Amino acid sequence: MSPTSNNKAIRVKYPEMISIPEGDYILGISDDQIQHLVRTEMWATEWYEQDMFMSEQPQHVYHQKPFAIAKTPVTNIEYYAFIWTTGFRVPREWLGFHFPEGQDNHPVVGVSKQDADAYLEWINSQSNEKYRLPSEAEWECVARGGDARLYPWGEEFDPWRCNTVESGKRGTTEVGAYSPSGDSPFGVVDMAGNVWEWTCSLLKPYPYNPKDGREDSKGNGKFVIRGGSWYYSHKLARATCRESALHNFTSPALGFRLAKDL
Repeated sequence: MSPTSNNKAIRVKYPEMISIPEGDYILGISDDQIQHLVRTEMWATEWYEQDMFMSEQPQHVYHQKPFAIAKTPVTNIEYYAFIWTTGFRVPREWLGFHFPEGQDNHPVVGVSKQDADAYLEWINSQSNEKYRLPSEAEWECVARGGDARLYPWGEEFDPWRCNTVESGKRGTTEVGAYSPSGDSPFGVVDMAGNVWEWTCSLLKPYPYNPKDGREDSKGNGKFVIRGGSWYYSHKLARATCRESALHNFTSPALGFRLAKDL
């Protein structure tokens, strides 16, 4: 499909932003929550025995300044306007110059952090805004809503509330397809499953310290990705789960959403 065959794609669409209030938020998983998982989830025993929960500990209180976050991840149709305008490289998962038919409002995937940064530079030039990637702490604050829940909706996994491998979709779903039952307490969608999301934070141990260099978005190392995806088990879709990737890594299960200061 040629660029001229889809004129609606050249219209720049700005994200719907949700304001997140300043306050004290809980980050990380507690010993009690780990024991709960060990009792109720078969996979958790291996994680516990191999100390794989260590990266999510200690659980701690973090004071977060106010900010705004996009209600949804960046979609194919939004990213296509960027491709159209700039001639930037096309995600590997697209068919020629265009995303798969009927997936306008699916989250864009196959984008590296470098690609996300290029999109941010472009959309900021179009909007005179200062959009950025969320920090890891911001992402977790939004997903949990201020309490210690393990999923955006509560403590227990529910395959009817998100798109993980247990849902059997075998691909991305339209953003908000699981709303409102799968939304975070702030009304932010798809924070469990569908696609992993880039953050601007380098992977460093908890407790979270924004002044230790982890929020250097141009730094060297692996950047935290959050949320799990359609391709992975729900164990990685927990709001406390921390994974990471190099800035040039791409995956058909990895996208991003925008944030900005208030």
